[in-house]
Amino acid sequence: MKKKILVVDDSAVIRRYLVKLFEQNGYEVETAKDGYEALEKLQEGHFSLVTLDYEMPKKDGLETLKEIMSCCPTRVLMISSFTTESADVTLEALSLGALDYVPKPSSSIDIPKISDEILRKVRSILLIPRSKLLKQTASVSFVKDNDVTDVEMGFVLIGSSTGGPRLIERICKSLPKSYPHAVCVVQHMPPEFTANFARRLNSLSEVEVLEAQNDLKLQSGRVIIAKGGWHLHFRKKLKEYKVKLAPNTANRFFVPSVDEMFFSAAEVLPAKKILAIELTGIGDDGADGMVELRKKGAYTIAESEESAIVYGMPKEAYERGGAQKVLAFDKIVEEILRYGKK
Repeated sequence: MKKKILVVDDSAVIRRYLVKLFEQNGYEVETAKDGYEALEKLQEGHFSLVTLDYEMPKKDGLETLKEIMSCCPTRVLMISSFTTESADVTLEALSLGALDYVPKPSSSIDIPKISDEILRKVRSILLIPRSKLLKQTASVSFVKDNDVTDVEMGFVLIGSSTGGPRLIERICKSLPKSYPHAVCVVQHMPPEFTANFARRLNSLSEVEVLEAQNDLKLQSGRVIIAKGGWHLHFRKKLKEYKVKLAPNTANRFFVPSVDEMFFSAAEVLPAKKILAIELTGIGDDGADGMVELRKKGAYTIAESEESAIVYGMPKEAYERGGAQKVLAFDKIVEEILRYGKK
């Protein structure tokens, strides 16, 4: 049976283009010109995926997304010109349950330039079981213990891709201000998003959250988000460990890359003080780097199939022998908090 897509956009030009693109690639397609019409159609019939614009009359994309996730959780891909103008809007959409996003070009004439990206992300999202959407709409809170014991600083390294922003947000919000370790995160994101992502997390968290910059110091109670368009590497200067922005000389598909962070950590940071975590994501970025970290003596964890929105990156990390433990996301957060007391 053909997968059925609902295209939600107030632009007739965009709707016609997306209908043609999806039908040519074997999908059944219906359209809605605003949020109200979209919600009516979703309640009347089953759709495998929704593409959703942000700027629409009557009910904007965020309000529509909230109601979709409340009444009839469905896979959602944001396709909106607003994503390029305000990364905050897209990050909010990802927090509310959207699985991915594609920024529209400034002119509808250039829409064909993003066809391949749209199709690639649609195919990936359609692989995500609907049961994972239902789990993601439920929020789990963690009790923060601010009385953290005095331990020597270690390093918590986290890699994630599709479905990751919500998880990174939950991790940051769970950390107490006195968390004794430095945390570094590689989340696959384009250059224009990572600074906004770090600012958003910083506003929601007790710990300090910053976008990576050259010579930024790794210190307890600080979370560093890898900068889009650069790899996150490390260097040691005297007795301090600092961030180093590295160009994509290895021609990695993802920039930043989880593998790049893990391999650099294996060379520079004391492995016995590293907790490395591989969360949800398509592909295998981070798997080989986690193998290297485990060989050096780091403590390594991969997210389980039970909780991972996309069981790609963590699966590869486990199957290649990189992960010592495989845990559901909630247990991973507990492990991160427990690591603060070791």
